[in-house]
Amino acid sequence: MKKRLLSLFLTMGLTASLLAGCGSNDAGNAGDSNTDAAKEETAENADSSEAESSDEGGIQVGIVLPTKDEPRWLQDQAQFEAILGDAGFTNQVLFSQGSSATEKTNVETLISKGIKVLIICPQDATAAAAAVEEAKAAGVTVISYDRLITDTEAVDYYTTFDSFSVGVAQGQYLIDNAKGTGVPLYIYTGAATDNNAFIFFEGAWSVLEPKVKDGTFVIANSEKAAGFVGAGELSRDDEGEILGQTTTNWDFDTAKKLAEANLTAASAEQKGDVAILAPNDGTARAIADTFAADADIKSYIITGQDSEQASVQYVIDGKQSMTVFKDTRTLAADSVAMALAVLNGEEVETTTTYNNGKIDVPAKQTDIVVVTKDNVQSALIDSEYYSASDFTGLE
Repeated sequence: MKKRLLSLFLTMGLTASLLAGCGSNDAGNAGDSNTDAAKEETAENADSSEAESSDEGGIQVGIVLPTKDEPRWLQDQAQFEAILGDAGFTNQVLFSQGSSATEKTNVETLISKGIKVLIICPQDATAAAAAVEEAKAAGVTVISYDRLITDTEAVDYYTTFDSFSVGVAQGQYLIDNAKGTGVPLYIYTGAATDNNAFIFFEGAWSVLEPKVKDGTFVIANSEKAAGFVGAGELSRDDEGEILGQTTTNWDFDTAKKLAEANLTAASAEQKGDVAILAPNDGTARAIADTFAADADIKSYIITGQDSEQASVQYVIDGKQSMTVFKDTRTLAADSVAMALAVLNGEEVETTTTYNNGKIDVPAKQTDIVVVTKDNVQSALIDSEYYSASDFTGLE
């Protein structure tokens, strides 16, 4: 399958698939689900989608995503099904629903169906190693999708957004929009089981730490982070201490409860006009709502990422300051291009490498875009990621 064919089915499939994904947005579910019911779910009863196939040989490409309860992953599902389907390759998407055990069962199910390529976004970066090692032993090529699977040699390729740049963009936005000096800075991070959460924080810390050191910001909710100011480059263990105190676990309710606890403990000097580093859109909405409800908060600026429809509306309404747009159409297309190259015996295109603790994994990075109220139209509507009718108050 040649590259020009990939261009053709991308053009044909992306718009229709995007509309299907965007129609599933739900502002109430913002993080990977960790309910007991989800953890008991197996691949036999997990929601899945399988392309129609006349190929009796089984499924060629298997995709495992973290959860169907977050809008972003439903968008990714739609991209994969449309792009692979238009290219004529059989595929199946399974969701792990916050459970590494279910994730492993899903991988085993796909192996039994004869997949040649596995595209997997791990629920837990380390725990996923066992699942992909089974896939490799079965002769399957493994593509780690969006989140890097760590501590294993069984990862062939990695497709990702430039996660460090996401964090830099978030931190720099807070710097550029801070009011005066001594601004209380509230830090919130993603799940400690997600390698990306560390990279996002590293990027943000790289620009924020000097501004804490010079007095622009004063860290309000993490003595661990405050204790590392001026300490130089942080080790993974150092970052783990900070994440341990600031993690939202990518979960809406966890973020809300942590923000409430932080504000309850905050002094008068830690309120007023504040800056908030929120790791993604779902947690940003939960945190923003909590801060907005506190009468002692005069104003806040808050970051996000993923450009979820609900958060784009928050940006338009002035409830969320920015979101980092990561075009899942491009990321899915990059992953499919890798899969097609493998299936057709062609060279896989990569642009960099990421060390996963065992090996340097060849990777393809996708660029990011900072979205504010001023460029929602150009970044998200003109690019046909969303329709203007999806929002109210759009200028």
